[in-house]
Amino acid sequence: MRYKDWTKASIGEIGRVVTGTTPSTTSPGYYGGDIPFVAPGDLGKSLFVATAEKMLTEAGMTQAKPVPKGSVLFTCIGATIGKAGIAACELATNQQINAVICDTNKADSTFVYYLLALRSESIKRLAGTQAIPIVNKSTFEDVTAPFPPLPEQRKIAEILCAWDEAIEKLEALRTANIRRRIWLRTRLFTGKTRLLGFSGAWREVALGEVLNEHRLSSAGTEEVFSVSVHKGLVNQIEHLGRSFAAAETGHYNRVLPGDVVYTKSPTGDFPLGIIKRSRADRDVIVSPLYGVFTPATRALGIILDSYFESPLMVRNYLHPLVQKGAKNTIAITNSRFLEGKLKLPMDPAEQSAIADVVETSRAELVGIEAEIETLTRQKRGLMQKLLTGEWRVKVGEEEEVAA
Repeated sequence: MRYKDWTKASIGEIGRVVTGTTPSTTSPGYYGGDIPFVAPGDLGKSLFVATAEKMLTEAGMTQAKPVPKGSVLFTCIGATIGKAGIAACELATNQQINAVICDTNKADSTFVYYLLALRSESIKRLAGTQAIPIVNKSTFEDVTAPFPPLPEQRKIAEILCAWDEAIEKLEALRTANIRRRIWLRTRLFTGKTRLLGFSGAWREVALGEVLNEHRLSSAGTEEVFSVSVHKGLVNQIEHLGRSFAAAETGHYNRVLPGDVVYTKSPTGDFPLGIIKRSRADRDVIVSPLYGVFTPATRALGIILDSYFESPLMVRNYLHPLVQKGAKNTIAITNSRFLEGKLKLPMDPAEQSAIADVVETSRAELVGIEAEIETLTRQKRGLMQKLLTGEWRVKVGEEEEVAA
Protein backbone atom coordinates (compact mmCIF):
# COMPACT_ATOMS: atom_id res chain seq x y z
CA MET A 1 0.00 0.00 0.00
CA ARG A 2 1.45 3.37 -1.05
CA TYR A 3 -0.09 5.32 1.84
CA LYS A 4 -1.04 4.05 5.28
CA ASP A 5 -4.33 5.97 5.28
CA TRP A 6 -5.48 4.25 2.09
CA THR A 7 -7.32 0.95 2.61
CA LYS A 8 -7.48 -1.92 0.17
CA ALA A 9 -11.04 -3.20 -0.17
CA SER A 10 -13.20 -5.15 -2.58
CA ILE A 11 -16.29 -3.86 -4.35
CA GLY A 12 -18.35 -6.24 -2.25
CA GLU A 13 -16.91 -4.74 0.94
CA ILE A 14 -17.68 -1.11 0.13
CA GLY A 15 -21.19 -1.69 -1.17
CA ARG A 16 -23.94 -4.09 -2.19
CA VAL A 17 -23.98 -5.40 -5.78
CA VAL A 18 -27.32 -5.92 -7.53
CA THR A 19 -27.55 -7.65 -10.92
CA GLY A 20 -30.48 -6.41 -12.97
CA THR A 21 -33.32 -8.37 -14.51
CA THR A 22 -35.79 -7.81 -17.34
CA PRO A 23 -39.54 -7.61 -16.63
CA SER A 24 -41.76 -9.58 -19.00
CA THR A 25 -42.21 -7.82 -22.32
CA THR A 26 -45.65 -9.36 -22.71
CA SER A 27 -47.09 -8.12 -19.43
CA PRO A 28 -49.36 -5.11 -19.95
CA GLY A 29 -48.60 -1.93 -18.07
CA TYR A 30 -44.90 -2.64 -17.43
CA TYR A 31 -43.41 -0.33 -20.05
CA GLY A 32 -44.11 3.22 -21.15
CA GLY A 33 -43.75 4.90 -17.77
CA ASP A 34 -41.19 7.43 -16.54
CA ILE A 35 -38.68 5.21 -14.67
CA PRO A 36 -35.49 4.46 -16.65
CA PHE A 37 -34.84 0.80 -17.49
CA VAL A 38 -31.14 0.96 -18.34
CA ALA A 39 -29.37 -1.27 -20.88
CA PRO A 40 -25.69 -1.06 -21.94
CA GLY A 41 -26.64 1.13 -24.91
CA ASP A 42 -27.90 3.79 -22.49
CA LEU A 43 -24.50 4.08 -20.79
CA GLY A 44 -21.61 6.23 -21.95
CA LYS A 45 -23.74 9.14 -23.17
CA SER A 46 -23.24 11.13 -19.98
CA LEU A 47 -21.83 10.58 -16.51
CA PHE A 48 -25.22 10.60 -14.77
CA VAL A 49 -27.97 8.41 -16.25
CA ALA A 50 -31.46 9.89 -16.10
CA THR A 51 -33.15 8.46 -19.21
CA ALA A 52 -33.16 5.22 -21.15
CA GLU A 53 -34.53 3.90 -24.42
CA LYS A 54 -37.08 1.88 -22.43
CA MET A 55 -38.97 3.31 -19.48
CA LEU A 56 -40.83 1.34 -16.80
CA THR A 57 -44.05 2.04 -14.96
CA GLU A 58 -44.47 1.49 -11.21
CA ALA A 59 -45.98 -1.90 -12.09
CA GLY A 60 -42.92 -2.72 -14.14
CA MET A 61 -40.67 -1.84 -11.21
CA THR A 62 -42.34 -4.53 -9.11
CA GLN A 63 -40.86 -7.09 -11.52
CA ALA A 64 -37.47 -5.36 -11.79
CA LYS A 65 -34.70 -4.77 -9.26
CA PRO A 66 -34.81 -1.08 -8.36
CA VAL A 67 -31.60 0.63 -7.34
CA PRO A 68 -31.40 4.06 -5.69
CA LYS A 69 -30.05 7.33 -6.99
CA GLY A 70 -26.25 7.32 -6.82
CA SER A 71 -25.83 3.63 -7.67
CA VAL A 72 -22.82 2.91 -9.89
CA LEU A 73 -23.80 1.02 -13.05
CA PHE A 74 -21.27 -1.26 -14.74
CA THR A 75 -21.83 -3.59 -17.71
CA CYS A 76 -20.56 -7.10 -17.00
CA ILE A 77 -21.77 -9.18 -19.98
CA GLY A 78 -20.94 -9.17 -23.68
CA ALA A 79 -18.89 -6.91 -25.89
CA THR A 80 -19.88 -3.82 -23.90
CA ILE A 81 -18.20 -4.91 -20.63
CA GLY A 82 -16.84 -1.79 -18.95
CA LYS A 83 -19.52 0.73 -19.96
CA ALA A 84 -20.47 2.61 -16.82
CA GLY A 85 -22.58 5.41 -15.39
CA ILE A 86 -24.16 6.73 -12.21
CA ALA A 87 -27.91 6.57 -11.55
CA ALA A 88 -29.27 10.12 -11.45
CA CYS A 89 -32.55 8.82 -10.00
CA GLU A 90 -34.11 5.57 -8.89
CA LEU A 91 -34.03 3.17 -11.83
CA ALA A 92 -33.65 -0.46 -12.87
CA THR A 93 -31.24 -2.25 -15.21
CA ASN A 94 -31.25 -5.33 -17.36
CA GLN A 95 -29.22 -8.44 -16.49
CA GLN A 96 -26.12 -7.23 -18.35
CA ILE A 97 -25.49 -4.57 -15.73
CA ASN A 98 -24.34 -4.78 -12.12
CA ALA A 99 -25.27 -1.87 -9.86
CA VAL A 100 -23.04 -1.02 -6.89
CA ILE A 101 -25.04 0.53 -4.04
CA CYS A 102 -22.24 2.09 -2.02
CA ASP A 103 -22.10 2.16 1.77
CA THR A 104 -21.88 5.92 2.28
CA ASN A 105 -19.65 5.40 5.32
CA LYS A 106 -17.06 3.60 3.20
CA ALA A 107 -17.15 4.88 -0.35
CA ASP A 108 -18.27 7.79 -2.51
CA SER A 109 -20.25 6.51 -5.51
CA THR A 110 -18.69 8.95 -7.99
CA PHE A 111 -15.21 7.93 -6.83
CA VAL A 112 -16.19 4.26 -7.32
CA TYR A 113 -17.43 5.07 -10.84
CA TYR A 114 -14.05 6.52 -11.81
CA LEU A 115 -12.20 3.69 -10.10
CA LEU A 116 -14.15 1.10 -12.12
CA ALA A 117 -13.65 3.12 -15.30
CA LEU A 118 -9.88 3.13 -14.72
CA ARG A 119 -9.90 -0.63 -14.16
CA SER A 120 -12.36 -1.52 -16.92
CA GLU A 121 -9.76 -3.30 -19.07
CA SER A 122 -8.52 -5.48 -16.21
CA ILE A 123 -12.13 -6.27 -15.27
CA LYS A 124 -12.82 -7.27 -18.89
CA ARG A 125 -10.02 -9.79 -18.70
CA LEU A 126 -11.80 -11.53 -15.81
CA ALA A 127 -14.42 -12.68 -18.33
CA GLY A 128 -11.91 -15.03 -19.95
CA THR A 129 -12.23 -16.20 -23.55
CA GLN A 130 -15.71 -17.71 -23.54
CA ALA A 131 -18.01 -17.07 -26.52
CA ILE A 132 -20.14 -14.61 -24.54
CA PRO A 133 -17.81 -12.93 -22.04
CA ILE A 134 -19.28 -12.65 -18.56
CA VAL A 135 -17.91 -11.20 -15.34
CA ASN A 136 -20.28 -12.84 -12.88
CA LYS A 137 -21.49 -11.12 -9.75
CA SER A 138 -19.16 -12.92 -7.30
CA THR A 139 -16.11 -12.20 -9.47
CA PHE A 140 -17.12 -8.54 -9.78
CA GLU A 141 -17.62 -8.27 -6.02
CA ASP A 142 -14.07 -9.59 -5.47
CA VAL A 143 -12.43 -6.82 -7.54
CA THR A 144 -10.16 -4.99 -5.12
CA ALA A 145 -8.71 -1.49 -5.17
CA PRO A 146 -7.12 1.04 -2.80
CA PHE A 147 -9.56 3.50 -1.23
CA PRO A 148 -8.45 6.78 0.36
CA PRO A 149 -10.40 8.34 3.24
CA LEU A 150 -13.88 9.55 2.26
CA PRO A 151 -13.00 13.28 2.13
CA GLU A 152 -10.19 12.52 -0.33
CA GLN A 153 -12.47 10.26 -2.38
CA ARG A 154 -14.95 13.11 -2.71
CA LYS A 155 -12.27 15.62 -3.63
CA ILE A 156 -10.85 13.31 -6.32
CA ALA A 157 -14.35 12.71 -7.69
CA GLU A 158 -15.00 16.47 -7.75
CA ILE A 159 -11.83 17.10 -9.78
CA LEU A 160 -12.60 14.36 -12.31
CA CYS A 161 -16.24 15.47 -12.58
CA ALA A 162 -15.04 18.94 -13.57
CA TRP A 163 -13.14 17.39 -16.50
CA ASP A 164 -16.19 15.34 -17.51
CA GLU A 165 -18.44 18.40 -17.37
CA ALA A 166 -16.05 20.28 -19.66
CA ILE A 167 -15.96 17.34 -22.08
CA GLU A 168 -19.77 17.05 -22.09
CA LYS A 169 -20.10 20.77 -22.90
CA LEU A 170 -17.70 20.37 -25.81
CA GLU A 171 -19.60 17.31 -27.01
CA ALA A 172 -22.81 19.37 -26.93
CA LEU A 173 -21.06 22.00 -29.08
CA ARG A 174 -19.97 19.26 -31.49
CA THR A 175 -23.56 18.00 -31.74
CA ALA A 176 -24.80 21.54 -32.44
CA ASN A 177 -22.14 21.97 -35.13
CA ILE A 178 -23.13 18.71 -36.83
CA ARG A 179 -26.80 19.69 -36.76
CA ARG A 180 -25.90 23.02 -38.34
CA ARG A 181 -24.01 21.20 -41.10
CA ILE A 182 -27.11 19.11 -41.76
CA TRP A 183 -29.09 22.35 -42.05
CA LEU A 184 -26.52 23.65 -44.54
CA ARG A 185 -26.97 20.57 -46.72
CA THR A 186 -30.77 20.72 -46.70
CA ARG A 187 -31.21 24.50 -47.02
CA LEU A 188 -28.10 26.37 -48.16
CA PHE A 189 -26.88 23.67 -50.57
CA THR A 190 -30.26 23.40 -52.25
CA GLY A 191 -30.90 27.11 -52.76
CA LYS A 192 -33.91 27.06 -50.40
CA THR A 193 -32.06 29.55 -48.20
CA ARG A 194 -29.81 32.15 -49.83
CA LEU A 195 -26.94 34.12 -48.36
CA LEU A 196 -27.55 37.87 -48.18
CA GLY A 197 -26.62 39.73 -51.32
CA PHE A 198 -27.03 36.83 -53.76
CA SER A 199 -29.93 36.26 -56.11
CA GLY A 200 -28.30 34.68 -59.16
CA ALA A 201 -29.66 31.56 -60.81
CA TRP A 202 -29.12 28.03 -59.58
CA ARG A 203 -29.19 25.40 -62.29
CA GLU A 204 -29.48 21.63 -62.37
CA VAL A 205 -26.28 20.43 -64.01
CA ALA A 206 -24.62 17.10 -64.67
CA LEU A 207 -21.48 16.77 -62.55
CA GLY A 208 -19.60 16.33 -65.83
CA GLU A 209 -20.15 20.06 -66.38
CA VAL A 210 -18.35 21.04 -63.18
CA LEU A 211 -15.94 18.10 -62.67
CA ASN A 212 -13.15 17.07 -65.03
CA GLU A 213 -11.54 13.61 -65.00
CA HIS A 214 -7.93 14.57 -65.76
CA ARG A 215 -6.63 10.94 -65.80
CA LEU A 216 -3.17 11.85 -64.49
CA SER A 217 -1.05 8.91 -63.32
CA SER A 218 1.62 8.68 -60.65
CA ALA A 219 4.86 10.50 -61.28
CA GLY A 220 6.60 8.02 -58.98
CA THR A 221 7.16 10.32 -56.02
CA GLU A 222 3.71 10.60 -54.43
CA GLU A 223 2.49 8.98 -51.20
CA VAL A 224 -0.26 6.35 -51.42
CA PHE A 225 -3.54 7.49 -49.89
CA SER A 226 -6.87 5.81 -49.12
CA VAL A 227 -10.31 7.29 -48.55
CA SER A 228 -11.84 7.26 -45.07
CA VAL A 229 -15.48 7.99 -44.26
CA HIS A 230 -14.64 10.36 -41.41
CA LYS A 231 -11.19 11.69 -42.33
CA GLY A 232 -11.40 11.88 -46.11
CA LEU A 233 -8.16 11.18 -47.95
CA VAL A 234 -5.54 9.79 -45.57
CA ASN A 235 -2.03 8.38 -45.85
CA GLN A 236 -2.38 4.59 -45.86
CA ILE A 237 0.52 3.93 -43.50
CA GLU A 238 -0.49 6.63 -41.00
CA HIS A 239 -4.17 5.62 -41.03
CA LEU A 240 -4.03 1.85 -41.49
CA GLY A 241 -0.58 1.04 -40.08
CA ARG A 242 0.78 -0.26 -43.39
CA SER A 243 0.48 0.22 -47.13
CA PHE A 244 -1.91 -1.91 -49.16
CA ALA A 245 -0.61 -0.60 -52.46
CA ALA A 246 0.68 -2.83 -55.24
CA ALA A 247 4.44 -3.20 -55.63
CA GLU A 248 4.24 -1.10 -58.79
CA THR A 249 2.18 2.09 -58.50
CA GLY A 250 2.92 3.75 -61.83
CA HIS A 251 -0.68 3.15 -62.94
CA TYR A 252 -2.21 4.66 -59.79
CA ASN A 253 -4.36 7.77 -60.17
CA ARG A 254 -2.79 11.06 -59.18
CA VAL A 255 -4.90 13.31 -56.94
CA LEU A 256 -4.24 17.05 -57.03
CA PRO A 257 -4.99 19.27 -54.01
CA GLY A 258 -8.74 19.94 -54.01
CA ASP A 259 -9.63 17.05 -56.33
CA VAL A 260 -12.84 15.12 -55.70
CA VAL A 261 -12.34 11.35 -55.32
CA TYR A 262 -15.02 8.68 -55.72
CA THR A 263 -14.23 5.27 -54.22
CA LYS A 264 -16.64 2.57 -55.33
CA SER A 265 -16.10 0.20 -52.40
CA PRO A 266 -19.11 -0.22 -50.06
CA THR A 267 -18.31 1.19 -46.64
CA GLY A 268 -20.67 1.16 -43.64
CA ASP A 269 -23.53 3.57 -44.31
CA PHE A 270 -22.25 4.11 -47.86
CA PRO A 271 -23.10 0.89 -49.76
CA LEU A 272 -22.43 2.50 -53.14
CA GLY A 273 -19.12 4.12 -52.16
CA ILE A 274 -17.98 7.45 -50.75
CA ILE A 275 -17.14 10.81 -52.28
CA LYS A 276 -14.46 13.00 -50.70
CA ARG A 277 -12.36 16.05 -51.55
CA SER A 278 -8.60 15.91 -51.03
CA ARG A 279 -7.42 18.36 -48.38
CA ALA A 280 -3.79 17.33 -48.85
CA ASP A 281 -1.46 20.22 -49.72
CA ARG A 282 0.44 18.11 -52.29
CA ASP A 283 -0.17 15.57 -55.02
CA VAL A 284 -0.92 12.05 -53.76
CA ILE A 285 -1.94 8.82 -55.48
CA VAL A 286 -4.87 6.45 -54.97
CA SER A 287 -5.90 3.06 -56.33
CA PRO A 288 -6.76 3.01 -60.05
CA LEU A 289 -10.19 1.75 -58.97
CA TYR A 290 -10.99 5.25 -57.67
CA GLY A 291 -12.41 8.02 -59.82
CA VAL A 292 -10.49 11.31 -59.56
CA PHE A 293 -11.97 14.62 -60.72
CA THR A 294 -10.92 18.27 -60.60
CA PRO A 295 -13.77 20.72 -59.81
CA ALA A 296 -14.31 23.77 -61.99
CA THR A 297 -13.71 25.98 -58.92
CA ARG A 298 -12.16 25.34 -55.53
CA ALA A 299 -15.43 26.46 -53.92
CA LEU A 300 -17.50 23.87 -55.81
CA GLY A 301 -15.15 21.13 -54.57
CA ILE A 302 -15.75 22.26 -50.98
CA ILE A 303 -19.52 22.37 -51.50
CA LEU A 304 -19.62 18.90 -53.07
CA ASP A 305 -17.42 17.46 -50.31
CA SER A 306 -19.75 18.77 -47.61
CA TYR A 307 -22.88 17.78 -49.55
CA PHE A 308 -21.68 14.19 -49.86
CA GLU A 309 -20.88 13.86 -46.14
CA SER A 310 -24.46 12.64 -45.85
CA PRO A 311 -25.07 8.93 -46.56
CA LEU A 312 -28.57 9.87 -47.77
CA MET A 313 -27.26 12.48 -50.22
CA VAL A 314 -24.70 10.02 -51.59
CA ARG A 315 -27.33 7.31 -52.02
CA ASN A 316 -29.79 9.68 -53.67
CA TYR A 317 -27.13 10.75 -56.16
CA LEU A 318 -25.55 7.36 -56.91
CA HIS A 319 -28.52 4.97 -56.83
CA PRO A 320 -30.02 6.15 -60.16
CA LEU A 321 -26.59 5.66 -61.77
CA VAL A 322 -26.13 2.02 -60.74
CA GLN A 323 -25.47 -0.43 -63.56
CA LYS A 324 -25.68 -4.12 -62.66
CA GLY A 325 -23.04 -6.38 -64.16
CA ALA A 326 -23.40 -9.91 -65.55
CA LYS A 327 -23.01 -11.44 -62.06
CA ASN A 328 -25.44 -8.93 -60.55
CA THR A 329 -22.54 -6.84 -59.26
CA ILE A 330 -23.09 -3.13 -58.81
CA ALA A 331 -20.87 -0.90 -60.94
CA ILE A 332 -20.70 2.83 -61.61
CA THR A 333 -18.10 3.81 -64.16
CA ASN A 334 -16.32 7.14 -63.92
CA SER A 335 -18.16 8.46 -66.96
CA ARG A 336 -21.46 7.25 -65.51
CA PHE A 337 -20.62 8.96 -62.19
CA LEU A 338 -20.44 12.29 -64.02
CA GLU A 339 -23.90 11.87 -65.55
CA GLY A 340 -25.78 12.46 -62.29
CA LYS A 341 -27.30 15.89 -61.77
CA LEU A 342 -27.35 18.34 -58.88
CA LYS A 343 -28.76 21.83 -58.50
CA LEU A 344 -25.81 24.19 -57.99
CA PRO A 345 -25.17 27.95 -57.85
CA MET A 346 -23.68 29.31 -61.07
CA ASP A 347 -22.30 32.57 -59.65
CA PRO A 348 -18.65 31.99 -58.61
CA ALA A 349 -19.00 34.67 -55.91
CA GLU A 350 -21.95 32.83 -54.35
CA GLN A 351 -20.05 29.54 -54.61
CA SER A 352 -17.15 31.13 -52.71
CA ALA A 353 -19.43 32.62 -50.05
CA ILE A 354 -21.10 29.26 -49.43
CA ALA A 355 -17.70 27.55 -49.33
CA ASP A 356 -16.51 30.07 -46.73
CA VAL A 357 -19.48 29.18 -44.51
CA VAL A 358 -18.68 25.48 -44.92
CA GLU A 359 -14.98 25.91 -44.17
CA THR A 360 -15.68 28.05 -41.10
CA SER A 361 -18.08 25.41 -39.77
CA ARG A 362 -15.57 22.65 -40.46
CA ALA A 363 -12.72 24.54 -38.77
CA GLU A 364 -14.93 24.99 -35.72
CA LEU A 365 -15.69 21.26 -35.66
CA VAL A 366 -12.01 20.32 -36.00
CA GLY A 367 -11.15 22.66 -33.13
CA ILE A 368 -13.90 21.23 -30.90
CA GLU A 369 -12.81 17.65 -31.61
CA ALA A 370 -9.18 18.53 -30.85
CA GLU A 371 -10.23 20.02 -27.49
CA ILE A 372 -12.30 16.93 -26.67
CA GLU A 373 -9.33 14.70 -27.48
CA THR A 374 -6.98 16.81 -25.34
CA LEU A 375 -9.29 16.94 -22.31
CA THR A 376 -10.05 13.22 -22.58
CA ARG A 377 -6.34 12.43 -22.60
CA GLN A 378 -5.71 14.76 -19.66
CA LYS A 379 -8.57 13.21 -17.68
CA ARG A 380 -7.20 9.73 -18.29
CA GLY A 381 -3.81 10.84 -16.97
CA LEU A 382 -5.43 12.44 -13.92
CA MET A 383 -7.35 9.25 -13.20
CA GLN A 384 -4.14 7.23 -13.26
CA LYS A 385 -2.40 9.63 -10.88
CA LEU A 386 -5.26 10.40 -8.48
CA LEU A 387 -6.92 6.99 -8.22
CA THR A 388 -3.66 5.24 -7.35
CA GLY A 389 -2.47 7.76 -4.76
CA GLU A 390 0.53 8.82 -6.86
CA TRP A 391 -0.81 12.35 -6.63
CA ARG A 392 -2.53 13.40 -3.41
CA VAL A 393 -5.15 16.12 -3.07
CA LYS A 394 -5.54 18.54 -0.20
CA VAL A 395 -8.76 18.31 1.76
CA GLY A 396 -10.00 21.37 3.65
CA GLU A 397 -11.13 21.30 7.27
CA GLU A 398 -14.78 21.82 6.29
CA GLU A 399 -14.56 18.77 4.00
CA GLU A 400 -13.07 16.71 6.81
CA VAL A 401 -15.97 17.73 9.07
CA ALA A 402 -18.54 16.92 6.36
CA ALA A 403 -17.13 13.41 6.12
